[in-house]
Amino acid sequence: MKLKLALPKGWLQGSTSELLDRIGFGLDDYHEKSRSYRPLSEKYPDLFTKVFHEKDIAIQVALGNYDLGICGLDWVDELLSKYPSDAVLKIKNLGYGSGNVYVAASKFSNITIDDLKAGSDIVRITTEYPNLAEAYALKQRFRRFMVLPVLGAAEVYPPENAELAIIAETSKDELYARGLVPLDAIGITNAFLIANRDSMEKLDLSGVLGPLLKENIAEIKLARPSKKAAATTWGLLAKGTVRLALPDGHQQKHTIRLLERAGIEMNGYLQGEPDCRPEIGIDGTVVKVIRPQDMPLQVANANFDLAITGRDWLLDHLYKFPSSPVEELLDLGYGKVRILLVVHNDVPVNSLVDLKETMKSGKLAKIRVASEYINIADKYARDNHLAPYRIVPTWGASESFLPEDADLLIENAETGATLAKNNLKIIDTLMESTACVIGNKNTAAGKDKIAQVLDILKRGF
Repeated sequence: MKLKLALPKGWLQGSTSELLDRIGFGLDDYHEKSRSYRPLSEKYPDLFTKVFHEKDIAIQVALGNYDLGICGLDWVDELLSKYPSDAVLKIKNLGYGSGNVYVAASKFSNITIDDLKAGSDIVRITTEYPNLAEAYALKQRFRRFMVLPVLGAAEVYPPENAELAIIAETSKDELYARGLVPLDAIGITNAFLIANRDSMEKLDLSGVLGPLLKENIAEIKLARPSKKAAATTWGLLAKGTVRLALPDGHQQKHTIRLLERAGIEMNGYLQGEPDCRPEIGIDGTVVKVIRPQDMPLQVANANFDLAITGRDWLLDHLYKFPSSPVEELLDLGYGKVRILLVVHNDVPVNSLVDLKETMKSGKLAKIRVASEYINIADKYARDNHLAPYRIVPTWGASESFLPEDADLLIENAETGATLAKNNLKIIDTLMESTACVIGNKNTAAGKDKIAQVLDILKRGF
């Protein structure tokens, strides 16, 4: 039986690669810029390794899908704070990826934890760590609180849309650079070696664990990608000001081109490293940069008037909240991707019809559907009667889940080349998605100004 090791993609990848090289694992294609999801070990030919987004690793180890894993302790604590009996063990601090999980407030708010404990208003907490946030709020005995989960850029929400942000950072100085002040620290982000409890009890892991446990690992300083915060706040906005959300990530380069073609001047919306609150050359309009995945919910909650996101994320939102007031106002036409149903090449199906026939024959007793589009995936499985099925939420690097950890993948792709490279094939197309501008149909104020901003964006077509 092969031992299984989950390795991190992203900011810990380079240092993890250095560590494994130093102790002689000899992984063939695992380094800072590699895109391989299944590196092979020269020293341990019977070791199966797979690369995941860091947020998924603690879950995969807890489920017993992997015997060992390396990820930040913050994601282990996030899991155990809600599921304390999960079968994941903290084995060793590997000494890199150092930082803290901070409870922070905007530098403009001048609030303290004691102020929030004494008050009667709802304490809004925005974070990528909803379980840690809930546990912290209960520990502090906030009279009323609301956790606002986001997929990133939690630093942009205080003070207008949240009182607190719970965020990971390498130092207080980096936190200050994001326009936040630390009020408390509730965890660390150090890279940890973790293990499945049952694997530790039943399997001989000594061959792999031995070199990792013996290694005296020097401290390696890593910096998370920084985002500068402009010295502005939305708290004093003039009536009728339009609040616009622009995307980071893959959509950013396309959005920059749109704004340039429309003749809109931007200051701070730099590709790859945008300011949290860039300046835009449209009178009466202010901007924040957030994740496209978070935009539909933020517009629904009236935290923004307009946002540029993908139609895929709008649809995923509407499948979960059918009565949501969010609507598409303008199809921008760029950032075109297809949302696809994908299987591994070894699976003997080439269409949805083939898949259903295979299920009827009993060769696939229960379907595991991996996807970042949780609600699209759930509706597709229900509409196509793929029962029994289970949705496996992912944070990214979703191609790596097939075939060991999921049977189907619902994923976006521009050309399909990455899927083919990872030995995957397309068996159905769910939809085609492009970038779009969304708004809240219940917005009562500033409609003329919103229409003006939309007309300016149309110039970029």
